[in-house]
Amino acid sequence: MLETNNGYKSGFISIIGRPNVGKSTFLNRVIGQKIAIMSDKPQTTRNKVQGVLTTNDSQMIFIDTPGIHKPKHKLGDFMLKVSKNTLREVDVIMFMVNAEQKLGKGDEFILEMLAGNPTPVFLVINKIDAIHPDELIGIIDSYKERYNFAEIVPISALQGNNVENLLTTLSKYLPEGPQYYPADQVTDHPERFIISELIREKVLHLTREEIPHSIAVVIDKIRRDEENEDKIHVAATIIVERDSQKGIVIGKRGALLKEVGTRARKDIEMLLGSKVYLELWVKVQKDWRNKSTHLRDFGFRDDEY
Repeated sequence: MLETNNGYKSGFISIIGRPNVGKSTFLNRVIGQKIAIMSDKPQTTRNKVQGVLTTNDSQMIFIDTPGIHKPKHKLGDFMLKVSKNTLREVDVIMFMVNAEQKLGKGDEFILEMLAGNPTPVFLVINKIDAIHPDELIGIIDSYKERYNFAEIVPISALQGNNVENLLTTLSKYLPEGPQYYPADQVTDHPERFIISELIREKVLHLTREEIPHSIAVVIDKIRRDEENEDKIHVAATIIVERDSQKGIVIGKRGALLKEVGTRARKDIEMLLGSKVYLELWVKVQKDWRNKSTHLRDFGFRDDEY
């Protein structure tokens, strides 16, 4: 931890909510670069992703959690536990909802989870750019009836509307404390994790139906090219659950896998600041989402597994 002047504030802020409410979009906007992958498919985020925002007078450590949903397999159990555990570790909880969606069972479940929690809870109503301003009052009232929120802040994470106001308000709730991370550090995740997520994001974008939830990405190696030090060699394996899924991910004559590689390589080069040679493989691991050993091997580590 770095020494700071008196009055410096720092703290941890958990972002929770139903799947696909814009948590990762918000985190990437605040941090100023992509550290959390984005997709229109639910359950895109599977692990805690920490983003660090450092200013002259504060440091906010945001924790983007998996979208809260009813688990259907061991991976789902893991994701729910990750989200729940962060509620006990933070200084502020951001409960993010989608302005386009009515308060539903998923939101009720989250509000029940929050009941009795002494941590200040912000209701953050995202995607206000997609609704008429007159609709906002009704949305606010429906949530105010169910929970005593510390603050209610409407935003558009995509367009940036009211995000600065949210950050200013959040800082008021943080305790005085040290600067936990260097000012230029934007995440606590290693490059290997972010690279695997960037590859997984491209598969999410390019596939449909059962594929998105059935894949994991394992980084086999990252090393600088011995003959050309300006180039980094990345080898990764995309894990699927069935032979039919392997065929879909590879595509006709390898076309889809090649497109995944082309898109992912651009993001990885931006992340690493170097030219990248990306090598991708696809491997079948039957029913990996329900097997504790595979979950551990693929980076989903938890006391239960």
